[in-house]
Amino acid sequence: MSEPATLLLQWFSTQQRPLPWRTPFPRDPYLVLLSEVMLQQTQVERVVPLYLRFLEKFPDLLTLARASEDEVLAAWSGLGYYRRARALRAAAEAIAAAGAWPSSCDQLRQLPGFGPYTAAAVAAFSFASDDPPVDGNVARIAARVLALDAPRGSVQLARGAEQWVRHLHRTAPTPQLFEALMELGAQVCRPASPLCHQCPLAAGCGARAAGAPGRYPAPRPRRPRLAQQWVALWLTRPDGRVLLRQRPPHQPLGGLWLPPLVELAGDQHPATAALQLLHGLGYWANLHPAPPVKHAITHRDLIVFPFGGQCEPFQVSEAQGVMWADPFATGLATSSLTHKLRRAWEEVLGK
Repeated sequence: MSEPATLLLQWFSTQQRPLPWRTPFPRDPYLVLLSEVMLQQTQVERVVPLYLRFLEKFPDLLTLARASEDEVLAAWSGLGYYRRARALRAAAEAIAAAGAWPSSCDQLRQLPGFGPYTAAAVAAFSFASDDPPVDGNVARIAARVLALDAPRGSVQLARGAEQWVRHLHRTAPTPQLFEALMELGAQVCRPASPLCHQCPLAAGCGARAAGAPGRYPAPRPRRPRLAQQWVALWLTRPDGRVLLRQRPPHQPLGGLWLPPLVELAGDQHPATAALQLLHGLGYWANLHPAPPVKHAITHRDLIVFPFGGQCEPFQVSEAQGVMWADPFATGLATSSLTHKLRRAWEEVLGK
């Protein structure tokens, strides 16, 4: 093995965190897939308890494949970015229907929800593939070691990182090398304030030699965020249940059970939109405004205007995609926005 790979693996042997998905190689591909999907856009510390909870509900691929979307989304609560859960379930259904896991990176790429990184990770950790999984941590290390002048997320950076990791792997042909790089990026070669004095690759790092490790990789061009205004209804019955409506799959927060929501159109007044939403659902109540709620979802910054009221006992009919329920019941797929709306309505009741 070359010195960089040797030093990296020695560092990893003493510094790796004990994570529940780090089992001996080759690993169960279902467990690899689940952990990698959960770790997308979510910190490890938050994932660990939710990963263990999810496995209690869906211990294997067939159990997940047979579950309903509502069951999967409910088990995913707390992780956000619910499209990941739908893609995970779709992949489980496809693999179960095929009767076996594909073993190559190219074959895994054909499955729903499998991008280049996820396919490479499952292929490497479960089927000993040589194709390197290059996540953000690995790309950042490569950018700094090679002093690559390429922005985050660019094709140029991905290709440069892949070539560099392939070279390292040829000198140390073990999937542990890939995992060691990911761990190094998480613990030492961090996005901000990298701990260069602790890095086993410091001697050959171009960015450190230039005295500017934080300059690499270059920033990704920012995607503009959308500012939107929504109206929400917090309708209750005398028994304490709340009216919930399932969001359409193609809309933000798709598939989740939330109080009825609608985006404000143009200069429409929130109270007018709330009444139209109420009557469109076929219900009647005296509505009262609650304090606006701020909520952020993917590429959107929302201001939500809640309106609450109590419906009469005889208004109990439920159309498709609508139900009266406890929004915080175990097993219901919802969002933290629901908690914010309840707190806003409780402020009104407390006055």
